[in-house]
Amino acid sequence: FCSKTLMMTSDRLCLENEEFVDILEERRHSSDLGHAFRTFSPHPYKGAPPCSAGELSKTVLDSQHLRYVTKEVSGYDVKRSTEECVKYDARVILEEMSQNLQLGFIRLMGYTLTKVFKRLFTSIYVNMEGLSMLQQAVQDSPVILMPNHRSYVDFLIISYVLFTYDIPIPVIAAGIPLAGMKIVGEILRRSGAFFIRRAIGSDKLYWAVLSEYVRTIVRMGFAPLEFYVEGLRSRTLKSLTPKLGMMHMVLEPYFKGEVYDITLVPISISYDRVLEESLLAHELLGVPKPKESTTGLLKASRVLQENYGSMHVNFGRPVSVRQLCQGKINRCQYNLIPRDLPQGPSAEVQACVSWIAHLVVRLQEQGSFISPWSLMACLFLQAPASALTEQGLPWQQLTEKTLWLKKLALSFGARLHWPGQTPDADVLSSTIALHRSVIYRKSGRVFLLLEDEPARKRPISAVDGVNRTAAAVLMLASYRNQSLHVFIRPALLATAVRITKSTRRDELFVFFCFLQDIFSNEFIFIPGKSSQDFEEACFLLKECGGICVGQEEVTEAEAGLEVLSFLCALLQPFIDSYQVILVFFLYELEAHVFSEKEFVPAVRSFATKLILSGNRHKSLTQFLFLNPLLNSV
Repeated sequence: FCSKTLMMTSDRLCLENEEFVDILEERRHSSDLGHAFRTFSPHPYKGAPPCSAGELSKTVLDSQHLRYVTKEVSGYDVKRSTEECVKYDARVILEEMSQNLQLGFIRLMGYTLTKVFKRLFTSIYVNMEGLSMLQQAVQDSPVILMPNHRSYVDFLIISYVLFTYDIPIPVIAAGIPLAGMKIVGEILRRSGAFFIRRAIGSDKLYWAVLSEYVRTIVRMGFAPLEFYVEGLRSRTLKSLTPKLGMMHMVLEPYFKGEVYDITLVPISISYDRVLEESLLAHELLGVPKPKESTTGLLKASRVLQENYGSMHVNFGRPVSVRQLCQGKINRCQYNLIPRDLPQGPSAEVQACVSWIAHLVVRLQEQGSFISPWSLMACLFLQAPASALTEQGLPWQQLTEKTLWLKKLALSFGARLHWPGQTPDADVLSSTIALHRSVIYRKSGRVFLLLEDEPARKRPISAVDGVNRTAAAVLMLASYRNQSLHVFIRPALLATAVRITKSTRRDELFVFFCFLQDIFSNEFIFIPGKSSQDFEEACFLLKECGGICVGQEEVTEAEAGLEVLSFLCALLQPFIDSYQVILVFFLYELEAHVFSEKEFVPAVRSFATKLILSGNRHKSLTQFLFLNPLLNSV
């Protein structure tokens, strides 16, 4: 069944009274050149005076904050013994970092991306209500755009959507390697990207230039600022623990009273199929990530021959920092020191920034869309190991279980991209066709597709055979991870019920919190919300018939066996992964000091030995889910 035809049956999608419009539909029936060169007249922040990129940089270099740090650095840095040396270095840093947003390059990118997106995706759905609220928010206060990060496409799609709907183009925090790409790096810089070194360390001058640059953009309302609170692309396609450095920088102008309010806009970008699916799996297996380069980009052009289904860009409801911070921090502490002087955040401020960052990531999760493929991946990975590659899963059984899981996900509040006017069997057949790089259907059964064996004279080694299977399963696991946020809280409670064998509500809550603490680096839990998470889990499992909930007791329902078994199986691989690491520390670790670079390959090698030792199903499961864990260690 042709997946491309199926996914283009409608250019509009309505969910919970929200209207999502396929922005590629008009592009397929009108001039791409006309779209790129039409009149672009956005309405900027009302308090922001006109300002060029050059004037922005001059404001940063002339700031009292940077003058203070310049004098301080020249006093103790031997290599920068005079203030003139420090000022010169500051200018070099800013020149390397700063964006140079120009409308002409935005138009060039708009034209190019239209061509590329029409080749890659059947549709790109955008919610109109979210865009309308963003358009108003941009005029009222400085806006921070905060998308999740699953693909390099994330970097491009937000600017493309805003350009299409006459909303000011954002300046975007990007990694410095992108700046080194010939021609492409300069195009990105002139399209609004500013570049940050990945390893800043203790370079006080670099921190000062970066923080002042970011704060000046926010303070002046120069443009919406976009950055990824997770820091890096998620190699596992699940949310990562937020990084707080940039988050503190963008909030500091509010803390210091330099702006009345700041608006945060969480953005959820969801993919039916991710362009880098194979690359991400191999990175988890230890294959070095290819260096960003123009040559590499050109070589990757073969992806234009593939179909990647649909994308959803869901602009969340704007969130007021002023309202979030009410009762959480006392801003009077900033009155004790002049605003322009460096001031380390207090414990109270750090806790508030962490809470806001976790909240934003949670809002991103709640706004994301789950595809039928993600549900199928959950079920496929719970099958016996032999079913993955040797026996296959019966297609009819997989279809029935997926439809059952669809109902469960909807009862848990999931957003599903499931074409409503198409028979379920056709939807699932289309899904298999779209993901033919991972699985295939044959004789009424579904099999995992292993990578082609390389042409070689000698047979491949046992370790290579494991890695070959692992790469395929990791791609499957990554898509499973896209739906974990929907099930994780009920899964923690189901696991607590099964492990403790207790029916006492207070005992289950204690163990629930214990599991949350253990997996705090794996899944996103808002600090201080354990009680609410527990109550949510109780409510959801009760509503789906999994448990019976009383004032003092929580018991398994007779009809809840299937639900509880599925949820426990969903979490079990992560528990197994921690057990593998503990065994490694207890019995395999010989060195007294172990760096992270040594640790990750060593545990990977140990897990491979477990797979080859004979207990194939459990060991393989441990190994394959250990890699997502190591990505966040």
